[in-house]
This record gives sequence, C-alpha cells and structure tokens, in this order.
Amino acid sequence: MVKAQKRPKNQNTNTSKALAGIVRRTLATYVDKRGIDNIDSQNLPSKEVIFDCLDKLFNILFPGFVGRDTLRRSRLKHVVSTLFDEVFEHLAQQVQKSFCYECAEAGCPTDHCLARAERATLEVLRAIPRIRRELKGDVSAAFAGDPAAKSFDEIVLSYPCIEAIATYRLAHELYLAGVPLIPRIMSERAHSRTGIDIHPGATIGKNFFIDHGTGVVVGETSRIGNNVRIYQGVTLGAQSLPKETLGQVRDSGKQRHPTIEDNVTIYPDATILGGQTHIGKNAVVGGNVWLVKSVKPGTTVLAPVSVTMLRPCKKLKAPASTRSKTTRTTSGKTAKKGKTRRS
Repeated sequence: MVKAQKRPKNQNTNTSKALAGIVRRTLATYVDKRGIDNIDSQNLPSKEVIFDCLDKLFNILFPGFVGRDTLRRSRLKHVVSTLFDEVFEHLAQQVQKSFCYECAEAGCPTDHCLARAERATLEVLRAIPRIRRELKGDVSAAFAGDPAAKSFDEIVLSYPCIEAIATYRLAHELYLAGVPLIPRIMSERAHSRTGIDIHPGATIGKNFFIDHGTGVVVGETSRIGNNVRIYQGVTLGAQSLPKETLGQVRDSGKQRHPTIEDNVTIYPDATILGGQTHIGKNAVVGGNVWLVKSVKPGTTVLAPVSVTMLRPCKKLKAPASTRSKTTRTTSGKTAKKGKTRRS
C-alpha cells in the first residue's frame, strides 16, 4: 500500500492563504439583491421534487408505459389512487413555495399561499382526464402523419414529441392557474431531454404532431389550432424589440408570437415571427421559409429556389509514390529508371 506523501509545511500555508483569498473574493460577489443568489430569501421550489411529481404524472397519463413493473388491471385503482395522493402532497408543497416566492417579490401583506397552492394543484389534477384524451389525439396524429411509425406503442415509448407535448399540457394547466416558476421548470426539462422547446404559456389545439422535433421552438403567446403538423427546426417566435420597451411588452400581455390556424403544415427550419402574423387554415409553409407577414388560408409558401451547380469531378493525380519514375536517355526519349534501352 502506497502512503500519501505529506506536503511541506510552507506549501500547506501557501495553499491555505490562496484558498482564503479565493473565498474572500468570491464572497465579495454576493452583494446583489437579485441575480444568481438566493440568500436570506424564500425557500425556492425543488427541481428534484418537481421532476419526481412529473414522472408520477406520466405514470398516470401513460399507465404501463412508464416504470419497470407490469401494471395489472386488478391493481389499477390502488396504483392510480396512490399516485394522485403522492402528487397532490408533494406538488402542492412546491406550488406553495412558488406562491410564497411571488408574494415576497410583490410585498404581499397576507399569506394565503397554502390555500392557493392546494386549489391550483387540484385544478391540474382535475384536468388529467381531459389531458389524456388530448394526448390520445396527439398520438393518433403522429401515427397518421409518420409512415415510419409501426404502432401507437412505439410512438408513446420512443417519440420525443410525445414527452414534450405531454409535459406542455401539464405545465400549461399550472401556467393558467398563475403558478410561477414551476411551469418553466417542467417545460425546460422536456426541452433538455427532447430538444423541443414549448413555452407553457402557448395555446395548442388537438391532434398536434411534431415530426422529429429537434430544434423546434414555440413561444409563449403562440396560438396553434387543431390538426397542425410541424417539423424539426421550426421557430414560432417573436420579433426583436428595443431594450427600453421590453418591460412594457412583458407586462402588457400582448401577443408577440404567431397564430397558426387549423390543418397547417410547416416544414423543416421555417421561421415565423410576430404576433401580427397569422397562418390561415390549410396553408403549407415550406422549408427554410422566413415569414413576418400573414398568409391566407389554403396558401402554399415556398422559399426561393436556389441553383444547384453540378460539376464533373476532376481527375485525381496518382500519388507520387505510385507513379513510375522515368529518366531521359541521350536520345531524348524516356525510359523507366533502373532499366536501359537497347540500341
């Protein structure tokens, strides 16, 4: 067994002084009342507990698809009841912390955060049967829209859009209940896991399908109708605003993101910006399109066709090591090196 070498005393002293200086300089950065510090403030909601509640809600939404154990119908009532009890208890605690955080920021004179949290959590749980019906439509839309899909089971188990949309539909209920922080915590977990960024404030209709999904962005005030299909890289965003007006726009509730009406298809990498932009029913938006103006119903929008140049391949020269080396004879003719020409 190799013994650890002891540091010389002067080296230990120098290290201690260096660490003390690092601590002192770091503490000097903890002076902002707001920013990346949460010192002497409200106890913020726990991401770990929220994620655990989200996993339990997925067990309720997709019974038998989530978790390691086989779910038997004979135990279904017991399992679902237990899940609802656990989610209500733990999620209500996190919602209460979120409301307390909001009250502290606004200087709320009275604290009814616990009662508000329980009401908001109950509203989310009451929406579960409706959310399940909506998710069935989303899975059906995926199956109808993707010829590569072999079954509903494959879609629920493997398609990233189902996780992203299911998370959105849960987070949206919390958003509507006025719960701060938690809806974004939920949606950003789905974003990090699937590459699909759906703000919980967006309004999305039935039978929504995101094919592939990587890089999709749906902004806070986006409005999406029924039977809409979008592909990877699509952005439903807001136009950039001057810095001095951001606060006014944030508090105004004004729509900043586009409206997509029923039966619209948006192909990869299309960008649609602005609250004044409406894509009419049955429209098709082609790939790589940039839109800041409205589109009438039934319209197909295409990006300008680029010219593709086809050139014949240049004949590659053989490497020098494989080329025959030649020498020139006195008669001016060439001969391979190492050989002589007979006269």
